[in-house]
Amino acid sequence: MMKDTQHQSPPVPLTTGKVSAKRLRQQLESLSEAGVLDLPRSKKKQSAPVKRPQPASKAGASGKVSGQTLELLREEVASCRLCESLACSRTQTVFGVGPTHAKLCLLGEAPGADEDACGIPFVGRAGQLLTKIIEACSLSRDEIYILNVLKCRPPENRPPLPEEVANCRSYFERQLEIISPEFICCLGTTASQALLQTTETIGLLRGRWFSHGSAQVLCTYHPSYLLRNPSAKRHVWDDMKLLLARMGIPLATGNPP
Repeated sequence: MMKDTQHQSPPVPLTTGKVSAKRLRQQLESLSEAGVLDLPRSKKKQSAPVKRPQPASKAGASGKVSGQTLELLREEVASCRLCESLACSRTQTVFGVGPTHAKLCLLGEAPGADEDACGIPFVGRAGQLLTKIIEACSLSRDEIYILNVLKCRPPENRPPLPEEVANCRSYFERQLEIISPEFICCLGTTASQALLQTTETIGLLRGRWFSHGSAQVLCTYHPSYLLRNPSAKRHVWDDMKLLLARMGIPLATGNPP
């Protein structure tokens, strides 16, 4: 028997928003009497796709990184306190000097008293001799990047300790990576052993070619050694002629300074 709905009151319209429990019950009863048993569910709104930021490209992936990166590294070195005793005794750190993308880098040992005072590598007696060597090679300091393994002066100009070299390794390695030279000339035992990670003496390392990354590496005596042993200048001169020949620079015809 069909249910007679002609004399029933019209269904209570469904309201939206906040309603009381009594009012809601009346609405549901009215809908049930009208034969409405299921209510359509509202469709969930699809959220807009989230755009993920693209990772920044690595500096230097397509070549040499910018000079600004070298300046950021300089600031990092200036605040370094990995070697607490050196950080306390230094006047300032000695980062390096020269064009950002030099073809040739000269890597020395550590700053001395003069370098600690002015913040520039190789400005003392050894530095003056180095300048003469550079000029005798028909080059200029302005076209070479000069740096040291250590960025702080060891007390009394003593040789760097192994742990000090280890603490500074990240700095001079990153410097060379940023500059990306074609040639590196290591000056002295400390620089040569640190860069090449060897225990061979400078007497065995000099006059031979090595590689570090994409750079060709030549080792020779430190200028301070030449001040104590002037007879070794001829060996340095021979090494410089090897370097110039490999760089494609006309050989200098003069004598060692």
